[in-house]
Amino acid sequence: MVLFIGARAAGVVAGVAADAVFGDPRRAHPVALFGSGAAALERHSYSDSRAAGVVHSAGLLAAVAALGALAERAGGRGALREAACVAAATFVALGGTTLCRTGDQMAGLLQADDIEGARRLLPSLCGRDPAVLDPPGLARAALESIAENTSDAQVSPLVWAAVGGTPAVLVYRAANTLDAMIGNRSPRYARFGWAAARFDDLVNLAGARLTGVLVAVCAPVVGGSPVAAVRAWRRDARKHPSPNAGVAEATFAGALGVRLGGPTQYAHELEIRPTLGDGAAPEAADLVRAVRLSRAVQVAAAVAAVSVASRSGRRVSPLP
Repeated sequence: MVLFIGARAAGVVAGVAADAVFGDPRRAHPVALFGSGAAALERHSYSDSRAAGVVHSAGLLAAVAALGALAERAGGRGALREAACVAAATFVALGGTTLCRTGDQMAGLLQADDIEGARRLLPSLCGRDPAVLDPPGLARAALESIAENTSDAQVSPLVWAAVGGTPAVLVYRAANTLDAMIGNRSPRYARFGWAAARFDDLVNLAGARLTGVLVAVCAPVVGGSPVAAVRAWRRDARKHPSPNAGVAEATFAGALGVRLGGPTQYAHELEIRPTLGDGAAPEAADLVRAVRLSRAVQVAAAVAAVSVASRSGRRVSPLP
């Protein structure tokens, strides 16, 4: 019997493997280079209006899409070329390995009562003000970031790599980066960043919901209940200001049996987040379980992505 593997599926496999081994590049990360270019363009394109933000975001995303399409076509339309491009783009877009490594580091610091070390590490996970957080606040902030970024940094990129190949996954990662840069509600970006924030919501819709399903399926890995995960999703996710982060955070809370939400201090404002899930506030031990759950979800998402990708794209050499 001869089996054939799709070029896109082979690329997704290679990209996931590269992320698992290397994590995020520490120098010259393409995402950082994109961010520098976007910031340079903003100095010329910024205006306190939605229209200016639409032009800024659309121009950058269109350029990324064009580069991705050209990369897949450069040197011909061979299957190996497609696989290599998808692998590189998927590796660039994924961040699940570094997310979990950082989560483990945070849990270790909290378990060692190194609060100052945990505060220094928190900006690697989220944009909250660590100076105002005590150990339970640090554990909650880290756990909520693990939940949200399991979707944003791993599941959603895999969805787009599987269904759209190189251009789609690169546009997704660029949109996610733009949202992080200008999609917040600060006075400067309330209007200029509107388009980036709304587009990021759109491209994360499918990934966030797949994350919710996979969290429920994988809940027994950490001694959690699939029923509790789904119940928290149905009851609490809609309360969250984000249509996507709410799904990931609520299902994580239900699966882990903890309570998330509450006062959330960012540099530009204090948000009072709704309560997600039941149970006690999370502790360091719950953060350890959250990282394990995230890893399980990431593996399941990779399997699903390869299955979808294998149905599209060109075929590489047959495997005996």
